Amino acid sequence: MRRLLVPSAALLWGLQFAFLNPALALLLVALFNATPAEVGWVLAVYNASGFVASLLLPAYADRAKDYLRPMLACGALTLALSVLLAASTALPLAVVGLIVLGGPAGVGSSLLFAQLKHSGAGPADVMNMRAIVSFAWVAGPPLATLIMGALGNRAILLALAAVAILNVATTAAMLKRRRPVDADDQPRHEDPDGGRGFSKAGVAAVVIGFIALQATNSAAVSIMGLFVTQGIGADVVWAGIALGVSAALEIPALFLIGRLARRFSSRALIASGCVAGIAYYGLMAFVGNPAALIALQVLNAWFFGIVAGVGLTLFQRLIPRPGLASGLYTNTRRLGAIVSGPIIAFGSTTAIGYPGVFAACAALTVLALALIVLSGRKAGGAPPTERQAEAVPPAAASS
Repeated sequence: MRRLLVPSAALLWGLQFAFLNPALALLLVALFNATPAEVGWVLAVYNASGFVASLLLPAYADRAKDYLRPMLACGALTLALSVLLAASTALPLAVVGLIVLGGPAGVGSSLLFAQLKHSGAGPADVMNMRAIVSFAWVAGPPLATLIMGALGNRAILLALAAVAILNVATTAAMLKRRRPVDADDQPRHEDPDGGRGFSKAGVAAVVIGFIALQATNSAAVSIMGLFVTQGIGADVVWAGIALGVSAALEIPALFLIGRLARRFSSRALIASGCVAGIAYYGLMAFVGNPAALIALQVLNAWFFGIVAGVGLTLFQRLIPRPGLASGLYTNTRRLGAIVSGPIIAFGSTTAIGYPGVFAACAALTVLALALIVLSGRKAGGAPPTERQAEAVPPAAASS
């Protein structure tokens, strides 16, 4: 039962986002008669609230060295938000609820990964949990649309409330079963990077590089429908199939990456992901049929699997506070979504049209690769043989 708690929590926090985020714009229009302009502003302030909460709430958890109680509060806030949205008919009240309740509630997933790091979980464990979250994103949106189509738009809020109650229950169970974490008692996981540190400038370069990588992914997803219909002249259904295939392939990719993380350094894995991303974006600029579009999703799944899995564990290794590390990584995706706008605007106005967006993404991925891989070169670290010697216990060395 204890072994199922953390995977269950990962699945439930993933479902919370997969239920609410894709359906939120539709709910604003259907339940509160919001105009397109109002939807845009509401989503902007909601995401801004989430951005701030992703910095403040994990920082508090780091100071208290307690991630489960804030997670419990996030589950309760999700339940309160679903009740408020279901009971309200006024858009201003819904907006207040999204800012005050929805923004902080969305930090629960980051706190879960911070708790994993705090409890001594290794990179492979973190990536396995990230794969479960990805599975929730594959299953969540179709399930949400099925619920809304069969039972009405407000029914998704009932489903969200049920998920929130389960989140509270699993977090309470984790809180009941946890024990104090002693640094000398934590499980020690093999680190292929050898504990090599980054300077502050190096950490900043990594953050900027991941914002760029997240921006390319956000831009590619955002214009996929237009690219399929206007770029290659196929039916829009192929855009959905391509994104679904990529999301489904991301799950086994993350499990495989978790195994490879025991043997290869973060920089080597990130380099492999960026090379796959460069190849994917470069080839997408020349795709002319749906078959090639689907085939290329293998590269896209590996690329984003690396960004999602290795990126999170790299942030946790570079930043000593688990909450801040997970929250900052989460915010690279939010900032990347903002940066994706200019990428789409620039790429789509080139002579080749929407394929130009993918060409721009390929160029930006090259720059991000250079930033991330080169950022750690100034950091010190003992050669592998020295690190191995240092790892030998004194008793063994004397014998």
